[in-house]
Amino acid sequence: MSSEAHRKAAQSQGRVPLEIVTVSDTRTPETDVSGKLIRELAEAAGHDIVDYRIVKDEPDEVLRVLNDFAAGPARLIIFNGGTGIGRRDRTYDVISRVIEKPLPGFGEIFRMLSYEQVGAAAMLSRATAGVYRDKVVFSTPGSPNAVQLAMEKLILPEIQHLAWELVR
Repeated sequence: MSSEAHRKAAQSQGRVPLEIVTVSDTRTPETDVSGKLIRELAEAAGHDIVDYRIVKDEPDEVLRVLNDFAAGPARLIIFNGGTGIGRRDRTYDVISRVIEKPLPGFGEIFRMLSYEQVGAAAMLSRATAGVYRDKVVFSTPGSPNAVQLAMEKLILPEIQHLAWELVR
């Protein structure tokens, strides 16, 4: 089946259910600009947010919410925050340990596109993606610009195709 045929088959499934996780020691639902942006962009594209949480950048909390959401109804889980190289940035470490099928192209293309915006600082991002328990998991930096880039250029253009690949 061609890529175009895949896309047509994927589009027939309709709305894709997503879950959003913001990993931050300081954000609250009122100050979580990036989490709100993910929601707004996904809903504007016709998809459903079925759960949303903010967790501290603690490995146990990140893994707990990943496992909770992997058992839920969503087909995609989008994490934002905790992907840098700072001492408290641990999201990548947790997610990369449990991913069953890595999608290295996401991080590679994300950093390439980021380079166009922020230059060499793009190499500090540990954005990643993969399949875990039959869910596609994305992990993006927590800045609104990074979230917007990931959503508009990478995730939303392929969201139905990604979700369809999990159930076909």
